[in-house]
Amino acid sequence: MKQVSTTFKAAVWLAFFFCATLSNVQAQKAPTEIIWDNYGVPHVYGQNTSEMYYAFGWAQMHNHANLLLELYGQARGRAAEYWGEKYLNGDKQVHLFSLPETAKKQYAQQPPEGKQHLDAFVRGVNAYAQAHPEAIDPARKQVLPITPADVLAHSSRVVCLEFLGSDDIRAAVREITPGSNAYAIAPSRSASKKAMLVTNPHLPWDDFFVFFEAHLSAPGFNAYGVSLIGQPILNIAFNDYLGWTHTVNTIDASDRYELTLQNGGYLLDGKVQAFEKRTVPLKIRQADGSVKTENLVIAASKHGPVVGEKNGKAYAVRIAGLENALLGTQYHKMAQAKNWQQFESAVKMLQNPLFNIIYADKTGNILYLFNGNVPKRPEGDWAFWNGTVDGRSSKYIWNSYHRYEDLPKVFNPSTGFVQNANDAPWTSTYPVALKPADFPPYMAPQETPLRPQRAVNMIKDDASISFDELVAYKMNTGMESADRFLDDLLKAVQKHPDPIAQRAAAVLQKWDKKTETNSKGAILFARWFDKMREDMFTTPWNPDQPFTTPDGLKDPQKAVALLVTTADEVEKKYGSLDVAWGDVYRFRVGDYNVPGNGAHSHYGVFRTMYYYSGEDNKEYAFHGDSYVAITEFGDKVKAQVLLSYGNATQPGSKHRGDQLQLLSEKKLRPALLEKQEILKHMEKREVLSNNPSVKR
Repeated sequence: MKQVSTTFKAAVWLAFFFCATLSNVQAQKAPTEIIWDNYGVPHVYGQNTSEMYYAFGWAQMHNHANLLLELYGQARGRAAEYWGEKYLNGDKQVHLFSLPETAKKQYAQQPPEGKQHLDAFVRGVNAYAQAHPEAIDPARKQVLPITPADVLAHSSRVVCLEFLGSDDIRAAVREITPGSNAYAIAPSRSASKKAMLVTNPHLPWDDFFVFFEAHLSAPGFNAYGVSLIGQPILNIAFNDYLGWTHTVNTIDASDRYELTLQNGGYLLDGKVQAFEKRTVPLKIRQADGSVKTENLVIAASKHGPVVGEKNGKAYAVRIAGLENALLGTQYHKMAQAKNWQQFESAVKMLQNPLFNIIYADKTGNILYLFNGNVPKRPEGDWAFWNGTVDGRSSKYIWNSYHRYEDLPKVFNPSTGFVQNANDAPWTSTYPVALKPADFPPYMAPQETPLRPQRAVNMIKDDASISFDELVAYKMNTGMESADRFLDDLLKAVQKHPDPIAQRAAAVLQKWDKKTETNSKGAILFARWFDKMREDMFTTPWNPDQPFTTPDGLKDPQKAVALLVTTADEVEKKYGSLDVAWGDVYRFRVGDYNVPGNGAHSHYGVFRTMYYYSGEDNKEYAFHGDSYVAITEFGDKVKAQVLLSYGNATQPGSKHRGDQLQLLSEKKLRPALLEKQEILKHMEKREVLSNNPSVKR
C-alpha cells in the first residue's frame, strides 16, 4: 500500500511538472503584442524585455511618428539641413555641446543588456516606419533610419540642455519654467493604512516635453507610466511594488562663466589661455529646395563651450551630467525594482543630473530625494553660483559631483508625508525635517513660493487621508494668494471706499477663491494680484514661517487704487466684472475646445495651468498639468490617471485631445493594469516580432 501511495505521488508530481513546463514553454512562445486601449494607451506584452522595448519603439511611432522623427533630426544636429533655417540655432547648440559625438561614446559604454534594450527600441522605431510609410510626413522620412546614437543624443539634449542648462545657455531665466507637484503619503496618514503617491508633472504641451503613456510588461518586468517622447524608458512609473515621480528641483548643476578676453584667448589664473576651436559644416535647406553650407566655428575654454560674446567678454557654460551614459539602464532598474533596497541601488547610479524623486512602496516606505549631479564647489552660496561666475580663476571650474549620501533626503519622516512643488528641499515635509545649515550653501536656495505653501497647507492637518481625498487635493483649484490677501483687500476697500472698488469688492465677496470653470471673481482677483509686488506686503516671506508668509498689505490705499484700475480693465475687456473663469480660460487641443480650470503657479494654485492669449479674447492652456497619477500601494495597486492633451500627436488621431473633457470636469480615469480589464476596453491588438526574419 505504501508503494502504491509513493508511486501515485510520483505520478502526480510528474504530471504537475509536465503541465508547468508546458505552461512555461507556451508562455515563452506567446507572441509580443500591443493591446491598445480606448484612450490610445499601449499595453505591451513582450516575450522578453528586448521584445518589450522593441514594441515600445513601435508604439511611440504609432502615436507620435512625425514629432519623434523631428526630435531625432534635431538631436542629430541636422534639422536645418532637413527642414530649413528656423532650426539652425538648435543645430548650433547641439554641436556646441558635441551631443552627436558624445552619444556615440555613450553607446559604446552601454552594458550588454542596456545595449540590447536600446537596439531593440530603435529597431521598433525603424520597423514601424518601414511598415507604415503612409503614416509619416514625407519631410520627416529623410531622418530615417534612426540610430541608437540619435536616441542618446536626444535624451542628453532634453535633460541636460533644455531642463538643466537652458537658463545659463540663454543667460536669462525663461518666463515659464517646467515644474511639478508630488506627494507621498505614509500609512500613518493614510485612511487605508497603505502608502499613496501623487504624480503630477507640469510641462508644456508640445515639442520634446510631450509625455507618452504606456504599460510595459515582460517576464520579470511590469510597469505603468509615462516617457518623455523619444526616450526609450519610462521616466515616471509605478509597478506592483512601488512607484516614483519627479519634480524639477532647485538644483544648480549648470554654470555660466564670464571670460576676460586677451590676445585672442582668455585669462585664467593670470595667464592667457588659447581657446580650443573646431569647425562644423552645417547644411541649411533653402526655400527653393537647394542646400547651402555654413561653417560653424566652435570655441571652448576649460570651463566649457563658449555660447556667446558681448562687450569684450565671452561666456562659457559648464553642464553637469552630459557625460552620463547609463540613464536608460538606471531607469530600467528603477522600474524593475521590487523593494526599496533595489530601487535605492538603482538611484545611487546618479545618471539623471537633476529632478527630485518622490517615492512610495507597498511596505509603507516614502521618500523625498534632492536628486542630481550637484558639483562640488570650493566656496560660494546658491545665489553666487546661480549668477555669472568670474572665469579668471580655475578654482571655480568643478570636476566632480556630490555622492548620493551627500544629497538632501527625507526617508520615512514621522510627519507621515513628503511633498514637492518645485520648492527647495527644506520644506519637503511639515514640521520641517531638513536644515540648510547641514548642507553646503550652494546646495539649494531658501525660498518657498505660494504653490508649495498651498501643497503643505492643504494636507498638514489631515491625519487620515483617503484615496478620494487625495484626488480632491490634487484637483484643488483654490488660490493660496486669495486665502492670504483677499480679506485684507476687502478691509482696505471698506477703509478707502471707491464706487468702482466697491462694485469689485461685491464680486470678490461672493467668489469661492477658486479657479473652477464657473468661478466668478477669479479673473478680477488674478489681474489685481498681478499688479502686486513683493515690497507691497506687510510681512515678507520668512524662512522661519515658510507656509504663512508673505502676508498683509503694506499700503491698503494703494491696493484699492490697483483694484480700481484692474476692475476698469476687466470690465472693458470682458464686459463684466463677474465673468466666469472658464468662459475666458480654455483647454483646446485638436478639435476639442472646453472650459478650463486652474491657473498660474504665481497665484499659489496647486492645479497649475499656464495660458496664452488668443486672437478671440480667450486664453488657451499650453503648459501645466500634463500627466496625473494617483496610486495606492496595497495587495493590488490601485491607480487613477489622466494625460491632459491625449496620448497622440499624429494628424487624424482621435486621441489628440480626447481627454480634455475629463480635464475640464476634473475627472481621472482608472489605469488599466490587468489584462482582463484591458481587453474589455480594447481598441485594437497588434502582434509584433523583434526578429528581422519574421514578417509582420
